[in-house]
Parts: sequence; C-alpha cells; structure tokens
Amino acid sequence: MTSSIDTAASSSGPRHAHLPFDCNGAAVRAQCRHLATVVTITGAVDATNVDHVTEYVRRFILPDKPIVLDLAGLDNFSARGLRLLYRIDAACSAGGLEWALVPSQAVTQVLLIAHEESSFFTAGSMHEALHFFADANTARRRLLLPLLTKTA
Repeated sequence: MTSSIDTAASSSGPRHAHLPFDCNGAAVRAQCRHLATVVTITGAVDATNVDHVTEYVRRFILPDKPIVLDLAGLDNFSARGLRLLYRIDAACSAGGLEWALVPSQAVTQVLLIAHEESSFFTAGSMHEALHFFADANTARRRLLLPLLTKTA
C-alpha cells in the first residue's frame, strides 16, 4: 500500500490525484511506502532551485523511515545540485537513517566529474533500492530472532 504525502493537490481533478510540487523547474513528488519514503524529482536541479528543492525534500525525511531519492527522471543536474545530495546525506546521517540514490544519466555524469560516485549508495532503480531496504530489514530480524526465543 502506498499513500501520497505530497500536499499539492489539484482542485479541478479527483481528490486522490496529487500533482508534483513545482520548485522552479523541478517537480517533486513524495510517496510513503512500507519500506521507505520515495521522493521523486523530475525536470532540472540547478543553481536557481537547488535550495528550494532541498528544503522541500527535507520535509519528507521522517524518523525511523529510510528514504529513496529517485532522480532517474532528471534531465539536467548541475554541479550545484550536489548540495542537494550532501544536505540530504547530512540530514539522514544526523537522524541515523539509511537512504539511497537512484541517479539519472545527468546525475551520474556530475558524480563522476566531481569524483563523488562512491560517496552515496546508488541503486539502478527505485525497486532495487526498496529491495535493498527489504534485505536490510530481513537481516536485522535474523539478528534479533535468537534473542526472542525462550530459553526456559
């Protein structure tokens, strides 16, 4: 089950239809899923909107909930867009949260040029990132299982 936690709704469409939030050329949409909050950004992230996009995305960093930053739909990602990734990384680290990046070709190129390709956990797709979090949950459960068995 997925539920949208985006607040930008269409007044002329059905009540359940949620439009992405426009951040000066970048469209941001968030969904709360069972395994993680998925924040999808499409369009362009550059010097004109990176701060606005970052502040909007940070609203969806929830306690005890991993986050997937899906940038696969970005057509343009400037070097200043790296600030978005660093700030999300810092916010997640401060909260002890895991997060995953799904980069587009434009994001991958900037990461390679900046020699930051290994700084962030990247996944090939949103589904791959969610599987990573599912596997992590399974591993934690396996570690806890012996502690929960009765010994008497």
